[in-house]
Amino acid sequence: MRKSIAIDMDQVLANFYKKMAVTYNAAFQTNLTEEEFLQTTLGDLDPADATKFFAIINEPDFFRDLEVLDADSIEVVRELNERFDVYIATAAMDVPGSFNAKYDWLREHFPFLNTQNYVFCGNKAVINTDYLIDDSPRQLTAFKGQGILYSMPYNAEVEGFVRVRGWREIGEYFDIVLKI
Repeated sequence: MRKSIAIDMDQVLANFYKKMAVTYNAAFQTNLTEEEFLQTTLGDLDPADATKFFAIINEPDFFRDLEVLDADSIEVVRELNERFDVYIATAAMDVPGSFNAKYDWLREHFPFLNTQNYVFCGNKAVINTDYLIDDSPRQLTAFKGQGILYSMPYNAEVEGFVRVRGWREIGEYFDIVLKI
């Protein structure tokens, strides 16, 4: 029986924070770098700014033109898809206006994945796969299988999960899993 992997979309496959930094700077006349933005969360923003910014990222096309986070992701996900049941589990309920754009983005960049394996959810405790690759410790804590933390500056201090630093490392991790 094939094992299954769920993969988060934002900041694991798609470079959400890069576009957030550009958009935030334009909307609020600031000059934050992508690296500075990676150290923050929406909760760190002024509440009025956070409300306005959430409305911007909730626009139907915001997620459509995100860049692929790691150029190796497409090849590694394709290889994983040949050996595992691969699902995309994105917390789209956090930004309900994102559904169509996320669907279209996945079809463009990962056309080899089965669209029936896209899971638009909130809390990933509902995901019933063997593995979950995510940048959010909150989501990994709720998950019942093996959580794999995709390393980002904002989760650098988090312990208790297998940590990966890019898609080549993810491929190597699962090569070992298959040998066990």
